[in-house]
Amino acid sequence: MQVRDLIKRWEEGSEEPLTVRRYCIQLPVQDAARIEALVQLYPRRRIDDILRDLVGAALDEVEAAFPYRQGPKVIAEDDRGDPIYEDAGPASRFRQLSARFAEELDAHAGSREK
Repeated sequence: MQVRDLIKRWEEGSEEPLTVRRYCIQLPVQDAARIEALVQLYPRRRIDDILRDLVGAALDEVEAAFPYRQGPKVIAEDDRGDPIYEDAGPASRFRQLSARFAEELDAHAGSREK
């Protein structure tokens, strides 16, 4: 999700599964003021919802900004028959680590629900 999509989301509302793990941060005063302004603009959204959405959108943009680095392995061919090489850059590693931690967090959440 991109940051520009958040306003529509905040106006419509949506729910996603949450981890049991909490993250606590202190914000610079100006950022905290802008968060409070968003809470006032969208009173049906809790501050936790707004922070969650902003972090998610920022992480999507970080992942998209990682540079592509051509790896040695051909993983496919394009429609002209040219090779497509694996991504050996940080995006690939980021996705692998994210998937691993998602499994761990899901397993931990599942064990608490029982």
